[in-house]
Amino acid sequence: MCLINFHFQDHPNYKLIIAANRDEFYKRPTAPAQFWKDSPDILAGRDLVGMGTWLGITKGGRIAALTNYRDPAQEQHNQKSRGHIVRNFLESGMAAADFFSRLQKEKDLYTGFNVIAGTPEQLFYYNNIQNVISLIHQGTHGLSNKFLNTAWPKVTKGKEKLAEYINQNAIIKTDPLFDIISDVEEAQDAHLPETGVGLDLERKLSPMFIQTPDYGTRSSTVLLVDRNNQVTFAERTYENATLENENRFTFKIE
Repeated sequence: MCLINFHFQDHPNYKLIIAANRDEFYKRPTAPAQFWKDSPDILAGRDLVGMGTWLGITKGGRIAALTNYRDPAQEQHNQKSRGHIVRNFLESGMAAADFFSRLQKEKDLYTGFNVIAGTPEQLFYYNNIQNVISLIHQGTHGLSNKFLNTAWPKVTKGKEKLAEYINQNAIIKTDPLFDIISDVEEAQDAHLPETGVGLDLERKLSPMFIQTPDYGTRSSTVLLVDRNNQVTFAERTYENATLENENRFTFKIE
């Protein structure tokens, strides 16, 4: 997951609104969103290499999402799969703050990551670079491959577009949210971050929706939780930037 735009506890009809993109190498095997056979309470897509996930929700309303922290110098082999973090939280019964406190003790087992976890009532944020557990306040937020609300062009644009749409609509539809995160416009060079990957790749990674020959946006997810705890989970999957399929699930949090 490389972009998570979300609006939290600041809408009259919705507790939580998420519009997120997962970017990954096209060759990495992935399963589309479904309720897992081995953990039937979990609704999420699945990385078939590490068997974890990047974003998911349970029938009981536990929610977690993850992005990588971009730093080529930090990338290491034989680290634990970061997707296990989301999976472990969704499978656990621990409160998010307690889960993150335990995760702090294991933070060096993983390459750099950001995680949002909790429930539609209360969300926390943690990354293993700053190593600080933070309560997420109400409002519109964005997370890419730096820190929560770091003003990268895609984060700033995503937050602005999401807030504009939400503030103008009492009923939130999934299609306009998918439209927001399908933006392929590259940022101007002057606004690009410097993350150690070179200018050409910084340009290619700067849109909300990424398209390169071997890496890009593999799936987009919209997650809505309304004030009655009704959940809408919609996922669009892509093959080489071409829409492949859309799955939609609705249920009420138990």
